[in-house]
Amino acid sequence: MIAVSRTHQGKIRLNNQDALLIRQEATSLYAVADGMGGHRGGNVASAMAVSALMELDLNDQPNDGAFVRAFNRANLLIWERQLSDLSLSGMGTTLSALWEGEEGLLIAHVGDSRVYQFHEGSLRQITQDHSLVGELLRSGAITPEMASNYPYRNIVTRAVGTDSTLQTDLFRAQKLPGSRFLICSDGLTEYANSDVLIQCLGLPLNEAADRLLTLALEGGGRDNITLIVLEVPQ
Repeated sequence: MIAVSRTHQGKIRLNNQDALLIRQEATSLYAVADGMGGHRGGNVASAMAVSALMELDLNDQPNDGAFVRAFNRANLLIWERQLSDLSLSGMGTTLSALWEGEEGLLIAHVGDSRVYQFHEGSLRQITQDHSLVGELLRSGAITPEMASNYPYRNIVTRAVGTDSTLQTDLFRAQKLPGSRFLICSDGLTEYANSDVLIQCLGLPLNEAADRLLTLALEGGGRDNITLIVLEVPQ
C-alpha cells in the first residue's frame, strides 16, 4: 500500500509521546503507539512498543501467532522496564498495528488509538476502544453525544505494559482496490468525527493527511496527534 504519515506534539503538550512505524518489506507493517505515564514514561513506552514490532519477521505472511507474540514481547519489555526504574512507574502505551500481506490485512490492537477502513465513501471503525467511554458506549450506559463531553474520556482500560499479561484484539480486513486505511491516536479522533473523516479521506492522499492534522490542531490540539493514511492501489 501507499503510505503517508503525520505526527505533531499539539499545542499544549511539551513533547510528543506518540510513536509510529512504517516498514515496507516482503510484507508491510504500520503502527501507531500513544504513550502514557508522565513526562518521560510515555515517550519510553511508545518507543519500546514500536521497537518490539521491528523484530517481527516480514518475510512471513501475516499470522495471528507471530503478531500476538510481538505484542506480548512489547508488553513484557515495558512492564519489566518500569519495575526496574521507579521514575517510569505507571507507564504504558496504546498500540494499533496493521500487517499487510499478499492477500489481506491483519490488525492487532490494544488501547484507544484506532484503525478505520474507508471504501467507496463509506467509513468503518475496525477496532474497538479499550477505554472507559468505549465500554460505557458499548453497554448503552451513555450515548455518542454524551461521550464527546464525558469527563473521564481519557481513561484507558487496556494498554501495553501496564500489567504482566496482555490481551490483544485481532481483526482481518480485505485489500479492496482504492480503499484506504487510517491508523491514528486519539489526539486526532477527539476532533474528527466520522463525517469529518469521510470528507478528509476522500481527498488526495497527502492532502488528506495534511487536512486531518490541521483539523486536530485548529480544534485545540490538546494532545499529541499521529496518523498514518494508507491506500490500496487501484
